[in-house]
Parts: sequence; C-alpha cells; structure tokens
Amino acid sequence: MKALHLAGPDDLERLVAMVRAFHVEMRYDSNEEHVRGALEPILEGAPHGAIWLIGPRKAPVGYIMISFGWSLEFGGLDAMVDELYVRPAVRRRGMGGEALQQLSLGLRDSGVMALHLEADRSDERLQQFYRRNRFKMREGYALMSRVL
Repeated sequence: MKALHLAGPDDLERLVAMVRAFHVEMRYDSNEEHVRGALEPILEGAPHGAIWLIGPRKAPVGYIMISFGWSLEFGGLDAMVDELYVRPAVRRRGMGGEALQQLSLGLRDSGVMALHLEADRSDERLQQFYRRNRFKMREGYALMSRVL
C-alpha cells in the first residue's frame, strides 16, 4: 500500500464520518459539531498536527491523526498518534501497520525525534499491534491528563 495522503479541507466530510464512527466505537462523548470543530483547523493547516488518509484518497479506509510537540528529553520535535482508525470491514490486513511505518519514516525524515501513542492497558491485541510496529512501553511512566 502506498496510499497515505495528507488530508486537506476537501476531505472534511469523509473524515467527519470516520471520526464519528471511531468515537462511537470507543464510546467517546463527542458529537458532529465537536468533531468538525476539532478537524477544521487541522485540515486548514494549523501547525499543531496533521491528518493522513489511509487508502485511496476518494474512498479512504481510515485515517491517522498526529499532533506535534517539543521534547527536551528526545532532543526536539516529537509527535503523538492521537487517533488511528481503520474501518472494521478491512481491519487485520496490514493497512494500519503500513500506514504507521510510512508515516514514521516520513516524520523521521522531517526531523521528528520520537513518535508516541497511548493504548488501552486492557487491550492486549492492540498492544501487540503496536509492539509489532516497534513501539515500546515506557516502564515507570503513565499518561495522565487534565481536561481544561
């Protein structure tokens, strides 16, 4: 698969549908207005992140959202996989892993020093997927959040 495309404003409707499906699956408390409000600035070029479509541009099977930050520990620009979604009907075909691999190489070549993500501690299948894609648990660390 060489089908990883940077999403832009013209992809909003396709992404709204997929993000809503993912949020329902994950039981996130979001609605269409919330999703649109989060997507629009990124699709219009906000420097805080980017979204790539997985699969054919006109009929994507998923997306990956990356947000950017800065890390003294890792020596510069770092990134976080905010969401990775592949439609249920086409999962387990390697598309998510290939997207992560392509994106990791592209981000590295663009100067990103580390790529982070979070995974449900109770979802062993998901953790195995990320381990196969060269992510490692950081012993002694726990992601903590404060909603503002």
